[in-house]
Amino acid sequence: MSDLSTNNDAWLSKLRSHLDTECYGAGTVSQYMGVARRFVADLNKQRVEITAARPEDIDRYLQQAPWTHPLRHEDSPDYRHWRSTPLNMLLRVVQGQWPPVAAPITPATKLQQEICEAYSLWMIAFRGLARTTILCRRNEACCFLGWLGERATREELSRLTFHDVDAYMKQRARSLRRISLKDVAGKMRSFLRWLHMAGRTTRDLSPTVIAPSIYAHEGIPCAIGAQDVTRVLALTQDDHTAKGRRDHAILTLLSTYGVRAGEIAALRLDDVDWRKETIRVRHSKTGATTHLPLLPEAGEAVLQYLQKSRPKTHFREMFLRSKAPYRPFTGGGALHGLVHVRLKAAGVTTTGKHGPHIFRHARAVNLLRAAVPMKQIGDLLGHRSADSTLAYLKLATEDLRAVAMEIPTGAKA
Repeated sequence: MSDLSTNNDAWLSKLRSHLDTECYGAGTVSQYMGVARRFVADLNKQRVEITAARPEDIDRYLQQAPWTHPLRHEDSPDYRHWRSTPLNMLLRVVQGQWPPVAAPITPATKLQQEICEAYSLWMIAFRGLARTTILCRRNEACCFLGWLGERATREELSRLTFHDVDAYMKQRARSLRRISLKDVAGKMRSFLRWLHMAGRTTRDLSPTVIAPSIYAHEGIPCAIGAQDVTRVLALTQDDHTAKGRRDHAILTLLSTYGVRAGEIAALRLDDVDWRKETIRVRHSKTGATTHLPLLPEAGEAVLQYLQKSRPKTHFREMFLRSKAPYRPFTGGGALHGLVHVRLKAAGVTTTGKHGPHIFRHARAVNLLRAAVPMKQIGDLLGHRSADSTLAYLKLATEDLRAVAMEIPTGAKA
């Protein structure tokens, strides 16, 4: 066997170890290894070292690969995805970064990358912003430069006008709500201010960015009734699959404590003190930490998940994905699909949002109707200001009707 074949085949053993480490099922391991072996054999025939393989090698191989798959339609997206997934995983194990970062092909794209990188470094060094904030602002800057396209050159940027900024904002406004558009406006002001500071534009265009006005507490928070919460929890409690136990534990914590989705995703195994019967919640917005009593329903739901359904991994996060590779949730946004599916299955309809936050709002309403002081509600929800808690008063519509003033009989409109 040649050195090339030996080197390429050695990577198959590493792929097998990776699949075993990530707890893939035996059937999946067998399928993935079969696909990877045929691909490596093709690379050997083409005299290509696997460490030097490129996306074009996968495309070439997939066009000529003659194997079959349970899906009948070979041109379907699912079929192409099934064939390419093991190959992408193999090359990720071999090369680390896969697919490889495409090199800039035009002067404009090179300049765009240079500007975005310099903007990020400035935000880190001089503003000390959080990583997520830097990423969001950088993405918006890259989006704007990408919209400019080939006009994003040094000369064109120096001649940038408010007409260009206005056209971009109009384009972004087509698919955004007012509050999202206001967020985009803030990011654009920051980027345009930096462009002028860095000497890339002749004038500061940040004051020309117009954002919609958002008034405090102008919207009514979305919530579901207590009966709907009970119905969703009962449905998930009857689901004895690994995913069902996980979802039931998550929904129980959401409805019991009114925590944010990001705070659920950040929960770790050592946040539950089983001896003292407490649970520690790190509030994502304020940075504060609250120790709450571990109520029986919540404790039982979490215990059932940990004992019967949680995969055995080295991760310390409490809740993990239900399919291999088993990973923690990347953030609260990952729970939106989970909640939406469970609400739909329970036949619960909402007039507005249908994500994890509706359980937070529902919990606030229940506490308000139980005459719990606003200060205690705010402490439970992790609010720093009483104004944040006051927004939930708008949800207690039935209580407001009870104190409504009667219109005098003889009154005229």
